[in-house]
Amino acid sequence: MSATASIVSKVWSFCTTLRDDGVGYGDYLEQLTYLIFLKMADEYSQPPYNRKVGIPAEYNWQNLKAKRGAELEVHYVALLMELGKLPGMLGQIFTKA
Repeated sequence: MSATASIVSKVWSFCTTLRDDGVGYGDYLEQLTYLIFLKMADEYSQPPYNRKVGIPAEYNWQNLKAKRGAELEVHYVALLMELGKLPGMLGQIFTKA
């Protein structure tokens, strides 16, 4: 199985779990979109791109990835709220997240 197929399989597995727990399609699609955005921003901030993505270090992908359980949930909610307060496009992306 290719790496892409493996990722797609995992995402659909998570979606099935969320759906079975009563989370609506729009809700989990929105959250997956935010997570994918954070992951892509992390990748663009690394070589060879080295772009300034504007995400504060305490809310970047690496910091999010280091959390587990309840700590992860609390951090993720704070991340969404704080990124939504930032000026410019980044704040607009996360407004009302």
